[in-house]
Order: sequence, then structure tokens, then C-alpha cells
Amino acid sequence: MNILDEIVAQKRKELAERKSLYPVKLLEQSIYFNSPTVSLKKYIQRRDLTGIIAEFKRKSPSKGIINGYASVERTTIGYMQAGASALSVLTDKPFFGGSNDDLVTARKFNFCPILRKDFTIDEYQIIEARSIGADAILLIAAILTPEEVKQLTKFAHGLGMEVLLEVHDEAELKQNADADVDLIGVNNRNLKTFEVSIDTSKRLAPVIPANVVKVSESGISQPATIQELRGFGYEGFLMGENFMKHSRPEEAAMEFMSALK
Repeated sequence: MNILDEIVAQKRKELAERKSLYPVKLLEQSIYFNSPTVSLKKYIQRRDLTGIIAEFKRKSPSKGIINGYASVERTTIGYMQAGASALSVLTDKPFFGGSNDDLVTARKFNFCPILRKDFTIDEYQIIEARSIGADAILLIAAILTPEEVKQLTKFAHGLGMEVLLEVHDEAELKQNADADVDLIGVNNRNLKTFEVSIDTSKRLAPVIPANVVKVSESGISQPATIQELRGFGYEGFLMGENFMKHSRPEEAAMEFMSALK
């Protein structure tokens, strides 16, 4: 059983509990549920911003605790002031130390698009994402069938949300070529070995359909890497660890994005 299988097994347990504690009818009463969403796709393509989706992440299965003390409010506001195009907030607790409250806090202080970063396997989680103020959701090809990707994408679109589909290889890309997602993220981290290589993004770039926004995820630590990836058609860059490993992530982001501009 690899880490993804373990996370999904845990997610299924959590889901049953959450559905009984917070029924859909209750989630639909949230002030965010019917409020307008902000387009992640459009913000990434804005020329006055960097294309960076700056992530708030306390820990990860591969690195353990990255930053246990950062303030969601200060960090996310700082990310946006630095020139990020969007925010990504981890809401998985057992493996990433996140919570729905983190996303609600980020939403309260920021107008930009917010991606809910979690392991979505059920329509209920999309309703939940909408109810906490997310504008977009992540779907991971490695844990879903192509049919599930289509179904969950359609459901998210019905709620006015956008979908970032994460792929790891060409097979996952080809299997989901007609899924109608808004953005495709290439994860440069091999989920079996945890090795990271930007070459994955470069290799998959020509295979990504032209009508979606290309996003490169993981392993970006230099502004030069972003400039290089732009040459391969990437417009979005998901970055978390590189900022979060500093005691003041927002300051690290400001320095990085200033160098990029």
C-alpha cells in the first residue's frame, strides 16, 4: 500500500463521519455556498501577476512538519501582496496538518481564487469545498478512474467551480484527455519514490491539450525554473514547500516573486 492508497482509505473513513455530522442541507446554508466564484484560470493568465499558486501547507507525508506555526491570515495576505495569482490551501488533517478552517480564514482575508487542495473522491467533498469558500478543486488522476474524473468535473462545474486535474505521467494524461477540466497540473514528484524532477513537466508539455491552462507542481525553487517552464507553455506554478519552510513564508514569497518580476 503506497501513501496515496493510505490517504484514500483514511479519506473514505472520514467521509462517512463528515456526512453524518454535516449533512449537505447544512453545507448549502453557508454564506459562501451561493456567492460568486473567482476564476483560477483567468487569474493565472493575468499578465500583471506571476502565475504562482502559493500554497499554505503545514506538513507533508514525505517531509513531516514543514511549518507548524505560520499564521494563515498573515501568510496568505503576504502571498497575494507579493504577486501570487492564487492560493492553494491544504485541508487534509492527518497527513498535511490542514483543516477546512484554514481555507475559511484564507477566504475571509483574500479576494483571489482559492484552490482547495485535498483528496477528492466524492461529490460531497465538492459541496463542502464550495461551502468553505473554495473557487476550485483538485482532482488527482492517480486515485480516480477517467469516468470519476468526468463525473466530478461536471459536478464541480455545476456549482460554478473550476477543476485542476493533477497527472503524473503520459498514461494519466491520455486517459483523461476528454475530461473537460479547466487546468492540468503536472506533479513533478513521483508518488512512489518521492523523487522530484522538473523534466516531468517538460516531457508532458506537448501532450497537454491546448485548451487547458498548464500548471507545473512541486520542485520549483528558483525563479529561473519558472522562466524555463514558461518556454514549455506553462502559465501556472504551484509552490508551497519552498515558501513554507521559512519562518515567515510571506517574506520568502516576496523575495522570490520580486526576483521573478
